[in-house]
Amino acid sequence: MNTEPFKLVVVSAGTSDPSSTRLLADRTAERAVALAARHGNETTTSVIELREIAADISTALVSQLITPKLQQAITALGKADGIIAAAPVYKAGPSGLFTSFFGVVDNDLLIAKPVVLAATAGTARHALVADEAMRPMFAYLRTMTAPTSLFAAPEDWSDPALATRIDRAALELVLLMESGFARAIKDESWSSYQHEFGSAGGTQTEIDLDTDLMRLATGGSAG
Repeated sequence: MNTEPFKLVVVSAGTSDPSSTRLLADRTAERAVALAARHGNETTTSVIELREIAADISTALVSQLITPKLQQAITALGKADGIIAAAPVYKAGPSGLFTSFFGVVDNDLLIAKPVVLAATAGTARHALVADEAMRPMFAYLRTMTAPTSLFAAPEDWSDPALATRIDRAALELVLLMESGFARAIKDESWSSYQHEFGSAGGTQTEIDLDTDLMRLATGGSAG
């Protein structure tokens, strides 16, 4: 049994209110909370609505300036024990808002964190987007994505198979959180990862900038 409540963070890139993307994420979060409770674990849930920080994400992309609102979202992700990442699909890929948000997140922030991937679209033609487009991005971020991804087109909402998939994904997420793998990585083997320059606010890597190679790399000249 976990001694502290699990922190579950929902990231929703839905643009309408309400949105089917947020609905899918919420249903998954509710099942995860209920399943964790059956195992004797309490779970707190928080939601990051990307449409509310769209301007902040754009600012970070073009200027590398992290606004307080965006920093609050990033901090929540960093403290999460589990994540549900949900995106609408446009033109055979997750929305630009969704990919842009995870594009400004430090590469090291989500190492080993359990993630359920979820996508919604207006047609079943996009059913593989979660696995073919979203999963590789989260593999790059070195997360532990749940084996079951979720997708919902309009006709899926009345199909009992969607509830079955939600239950399966939620259970996988809970079991991954209960394993404590992400916390063990952070506590015991964090230094064994090749942290990229500038990641985690520059606190994870010490680099000597005063070398010929680094001066050349930053546009200067060798001494």
